[in-house]
Amino acid sequence: MDIGDKKRLSETANQVRILVLNMLAKARSGHTGGSLSVVDILTYLYFYKMRHKPDEPHWPERDRLVLSKGHAAPALYALLSMCGYFPRSELFKLRRVTGSLQGHPDMQRTPGVDASTGSLGQGLSMANGIALGLRLSGIASKVFVILGDGELQEGQIWEAAMSAAHYKLSNVVAIIDANQLQIDGRVEKIMGVEPIAAKWEAFGWNVEEVDGHNFLQLDAAVSGMEKSGNGKPNVIVARTIKGKGVSFMEGKYQYHGVAPKMDELRRAMDELGGEVIIEEDS
Repeated sequence: MDIGDKKRLSETANQVRILVLNMLAKARSGHTGGSLSVVDILTYLYFYKMRHKPDEPHWPERDRLVLSKGHAAPALYALLSMCGYFPRSELFKLRRVTGSLQGHPDMQRTPGVDASTGSLGQGLSMANGIALGLRLSGIASKVFVILGDGELQEGQIWEAAMSAAHYKLSNVVAIIDANQLQIDGRVEKIMGVEPIAAKWEAFGWNVEEVDGHNFLQLDAAVSGMEKSGNGKPNVIVARTIKGKGVSFMEGKYQYHGVAPKMDELRRAMDELGGEVIIEEDS
């Protein structure tokens, strides 16, 4: 797929949103807003940028993905399923104790998951460790790590940011899903993290700021960092909309940690042009 084929990427992202909402409604539990805001970023990575083999999940040369904001796991699961890591039917067993798709990513249970995450603030440290291991193994793969802007309130993020710059981990690409909201409200009111770009630059990173729903901007940022050759780790501040794609969920922190009810699912499907896949009494 050519990055210029924005229509196909957009159609893929739309299908991911349809699956995510059905999954969450079926589970009656989970995180809607942050899953929807990160869909375009993950779609770009899995359907265009990352080197990976669904039929060989542990391929040594693959690029890695660490979903540090692990509560957005439904979006990751939908992408993995669409890539062929496991059957679509597994998506509708989300959050079942006996299922392979837990509320947060579990690399022991889910094919295609490279890191178990969920406790916020730890993902960048994991990505650094993976990147160092790849360097020692002589493997020139990238490690993409997805952070939330509210997650930047965690002190461990900044320790890891210093470490990545110190060890010149140019194979690390952090992408911040900056949707400006967290579970209790606006990030700026709870614990402001701006100016995000200036802080990462001060920590010694290559920094780009983009529209996180624009595939061309995402690709231009990643491609530019690949060509920099300055040995710095890389971070993209992706400005996104929480609940992206569903008008009555967009920009609402109230949809952070709740699943859509059946009437909300139907309204969302009307907007997305999708179908209600699950049964009402399921």
